Amino acid sequence: MTISRRDILKSLTATAVTGSMLRVIPLEAAEYAHRMVQAEKAAAQSYTPKFFSTHAYQTLQTLCQTIIPPDAEAKGAVEAGAPEFIDLLTSENPDFQVSLGGGLMWLDNTCIDRYDKPYLDCTRDQQEEILDQIAYRKNAKHDPSLGQGVEFFAFLRKLTADGFFTSEIGIAYLGYIGNTYVQEFPGCPPVPEKLA
Repeated sequence: MTISRRDILKSLTATAVTGSMLRVIPLEAAEYAHRMVQAEKAAAQSYTPKFFSTHAYQTLQTLCQTIIPPDAEAKGAVEAGAPEFIDLLTSENPDFQVSLGGGLMWLDNTCIDRYDKPYLDCTRDQQEEILDQIAYRKNAKHDPSLGQGVEFFAFLRKLTADGFFTSEIGIAYLGYIGNTYVQEFPGCPPVPEKLA
């Protein structure tokens, strides 16, 4: 029995809505999704979103880069391919489509109500203000109108982290070197006398 691309993608997203995908899928399956994205980028010189509109995909890229920006130690979520990873998985999962597609619409509509423009056209201060409000669950308790935004952003953070830490860039950032042979294991370091 052969397993199709669609079967693999569905297995990646089957139970991920309830938590971080790294808790429920094998690393090999996430690596497969990254390889699919890389193959498309190599063949076409770019990635074409499978689910999100051009505007929604640009918003997704901006949010992913805000969640895991590049720094002195590593490149960020966009360079690691997190937006492509998320788009590819979303294209195969109706629950992701509702959560992420609806969340991006909520974000734009809320920004239009507050600032008279969609998220991408807002100033940096306005973007930070709305993200600060939806970054914490407690804010939805005080303002129920933020509930959908809070749920969306929490889910997007998990997917961005999963997309980043299963990429080559993320694995290198973690310093993971794979299974290596160790001739001896010296054990744990001694406990300082002050703590013993």
